[in-house]
Amino acid sequence: MHEVDPRTLKDWLEADKAVLIDIREPDEYAREHIPQARLVPLSGFNAADFPREHEKVGVFHCHSGTRTEQAAPQFLETGFHEVYHLKGGLKGWKDAGYQVNLNRKAPISIMRQVQITAGSLVVLGILLSVLVSPWFMALSGFVGAGLAFAGVSGTCAMASILSRMPWNASFGDPVTSEPSQA
Repeated sequence: MHEVDPRTLKDWLEADKAVLIDIREPDEYAREHIPQARLVPLSGFNAADFPREHEKVGVFHCHSGTRTEQAAPQFLETGFHEVYHLKGGLKGWKDAGYQVNLNRKAPISIMRQVQITAGSLVVLGILLSVLVSPWFMALSGFVGAGLAFAGVSGTCAMASILSRMPWNASFGDPVTSEPSQA
């Protein structure tokens, strides 16, 4: 799959030559995205269901470019005459100084919430095992086992619980446009 730099992509979007597809998850997109990007999450991506706009270039992106590069074979099956990925992803776009839609009321992504919660629980378990009772080490072991199970099974109980928390249920106003703080 070819790579396109942010400046060229911006030119293509202004000329209506390209379709920009954001493959991140809905919670990531709700927090921040490129204004012209369409959300098509990788978790539910199906090339056969993709809208066909053969006369345009298809450009796919994620946060940094890693997920997009890994999923390249799926994107090549979408029917676009030419398929590209955005160099550096959303981060590259912002580093180039281009505008993003940012909703500060939207919570951080569920995966970041899982990382913060799991890391905090592991540290808490270790501290309590040293200061109170060695039995608190079981908390760290339980969290580690849960993360291993999530990796093997593709399902994360902690993410499921966090997604039901009040701060993730609704995050206020629609996305507002703000320039990047590059």
